[in-house]
Amino acid sequence: MKMQITLATPRGFCAGVDRAIAIVEKALEKYGAPIYVRHEVVHNKYVIDELKRKGAIFVESLIEVPTGGTVIFSAHGVSQEVRAAAKALGLNVFDATCPLVTKVHLEVKRLGEQSMEIVMVGHKGHPEVEGTMGQSPNSMYLVENVDDVEKLVVTNPDKLAWVTQTTLSVDDTRVITEALQKRFPNIVGPKKDDICYATQNRQDAVKQLANEVDILIVVGSPNSSNSNRLREVAASLGVDAYMVDNETGLKQAWFAGKKSVGITAGASAPEILVTRVTECIRAFGAENVHTMDGIEENVVFSLPKGLAE
Repeated sequence: MKMQITLATPRGFCAGVDRAIAIVEKALEKYGAPIYVRHEVVHNKYVIDELKRKGAIFVESLIEVPTGGTVIFSAHGVSQEVRAAAKALGLNVFDATCPLVTKVHLEVKRLGEQSMEIVMVGHKGHPEVEGTMGQSPNSMYLVENVDDVEKLVVTNPDKLAWVTQTTLSVDDTRVITEALQKRFPNIVGPKKDDICYATQNRQDAVKQLANEVDILIVVGSPNSSNSNRLREVAASLGVDAYMVDNETGLKQAWFAGKKSVGITAGASAPEILVTRVTECIRAFGAENVHTMDGIEENVVFSLPKGLAE
């Protein structure tokens, strides 16, 4: 019996990624190359290479942008310090921050205005975490796991709140926030979970798929947080799970003796890469590719003024 392939639903691009890429492309159309982008606008090598080919230049520091140049902030968001620096340098700025990340930024700002200390659940060094923690002038603390919660020392446990990175594992985040609530009974959480709809939907699809397949392939770049979480979710359910940037990362030995293969993609991975991965696995001997039933996403985020048609 040959291997069967099941494609996850939903998978791939989310509304925030669609919007971020469109902002870069429309800025290139309007102003011409080069357009500067602070940090990778989304975490996917294929997408970044395509935008570079069209004339985008990716920088880590605003001092790399010529005076009066056009710069785009990535979907992960930036700190208030970066915004102030862009203004001081006289740069023409378009903000590709995902609106769901902006929601967390506004929550942090509101809490800061109430003199609250804020705990952020997230991964150290991730640009979304750096951007979010740069929204409040008051004390913010980063926790990555339950051990960090146990070691956490705050000034006033009665004026404490928590927020989370939007691309985390839903289950892992719940464990950490429950530990925070146990350690600090008066801590305040957001009215609605910070985990974005796309992250939640893709993780739920992987959980369903894990009951049906022997091996799961996640298409996503190594620096994509939500893609890494998809692989971890599948692995936690006992499924052999691998993440690849594209079809060249596949190893035929992974599929030896497997009857069913699941394929999904992180929120910043384009469908063309899913197609290439699928065709490569078919060449290994798989057939009967079908798509699982799942949530059909219809979320659309508008473009910034100046770029919207």
